[in-house]
Amino acid sequence: MIDRHRTPAPFPATALALAATFILTACESGPEFNPMLLTPDALAATAPDIFQARFETSKGDFVIEVHRDWSPNGADRFYNLVSNGFYDDVRFFRVIEGFMAQFGIHGNPEVAAAWRGAQIPDDPVMQSNARGFVSYAMGGPNTRTTQLFINFVDNSRLDGMGFSPFGQVIEGMEVVDQIHSGYGEGAPGGNGPSQGQIQSEGNAYLDDDFPMLDHVVSATIVEG
Repeated sequence: MIDRHRTPAPFPATALALAATFILTACESGPEFNPMLLTPDALAATAPDIFQARFETSKGDFVIEVHRDWSPNGADRFYNLVSNGFYDDVRFFRVIEGFMAQFGIHGNPEVAAAWRGAQIPDDPVMQSNARGFVSYAMGGPNTRTTQLFINFVDNSRLDGMGFSPFGQVIEGMEVVDQIHSGYGEGAPGGNGPSQGQIQSEGNAYLDDDFPMLDHVVSATIVEG
């Protein structure tokens, strides 16, 4: 995660076997999901050089354009996550006005657990964390997994900390600006959601305790 002190194909046999086990319980443990999301190592396609992803959200739509040469490992991970529906029904759980909007913990605890340790190597910082640019949250070197943040303002101070933008919102930044920020910083530093509880309880926890959070309805690759 970002430091709380304001730094911020075909199914392989293994996936089919997991599908038989988990698809029956998806409704009980959390939102339904693509069984491929239980096998992070299998989702390793190389992203196109440039592609776009459209996010339909509870506030409207926005489009992220990704340039693989900006952050190759980050772009590849994002491409695989979006292509397999990871961000569908995911909440914007940490939104701080004048800073950024963070999201990317899956609403089903089984999926969240599968990706928690699926870290990717760092990429050099080739672009700045300017308004509208998108980077991964992280807790130190080589700890990026699935959590993203969109910069509301010029956060170039994050560049020297290793936050490597891989894409930019090219349509709908006015939608991003409207994402609910009323809960502020997350627990324990603030009154917002606890990341630990999101990991363990998923959307059930967020819907009960933080019903005003905005969410991604669906995210799809639209070009590339």
